[in-house]
Amino acid sequence: MKIFIISDLHANLEALSALPRDYDELWVLGDLVNYGPNPAEIIEFVRLHASMVIRGNHDHSVGFGAECGCSPRFRAMAEATRDYTSSVLSAADKQFLRDLPTRACRQVDGQAFFLCHATPSNPLYEYRPPGSPRWERGEEASSGANVVLVGHTHLQFARRLDKRTVVNPGSLGQSKAGDPRARYAVWQDGDMELKAYEYPVEETVVKILALPVADEVKRDLVHVLRTGTVP
Repeated sequence: MKIFIISDLHANLEALSALPRDYDELWVLGDLVNYGPNPAEIIEFVRLHASMVIRGNHDHSVGFGAECGCSPRFRAMAEATRDYTSSVLSAADKQFLRDLPTRACRQVDGQAFFLCHATPSNPLYEYRPPGSPRWERGEEASSGANVVLVGHTHLQFARRLDKRTVVNPGSLGQSKAGDPRARYAVWQDGDMELKAYEYPVEETVVKILALPVADEVKRDLVHVLRTGTVP
């Protein structure tokens, strides 16, 4: 069984299209939408190809018309692109986002996986950095899981603890890792590997610059895509 684990796609079709296809299953840890120009196409791909999909805070925001719970520096970008996203998604797309679970469990080859977007105890909103001591505490929501899969921070890591491993595949569609590459994780035969690849970022940039949002929002979105850093 070869499983690709992706998160934080953020409506970036070019990044998703460049993802290798040699997986047996595709698991998605949320944030299909916002920030990027192709939310409907991303939802369609995920609906057709993913075996497991989790709701992220941006999916929740678009699906339910709720606040995104973003960090202050990204709030304007999130709100502006949420309005755009809502305008181009169908009622069925929004229902798809609303219907996504915030947590899921799966057994594969003797391994127990727990999936969420942010953290087991706060699956939509908590920003917990890779080195936080809170990962060392057992959380009731993920009890019994050998592998805890999370996203949300856009920071790729794999951290081995006493009884489990916590893995964040990084962001596929909006890197914050210091370079523009798309990131994901691969689980196969009991091993987890973190990966990154290049994609045609400037094609996404052209689409961003054509969005009906304020110029300063476009500037910040492009900066993140090109540099993988917070503007």
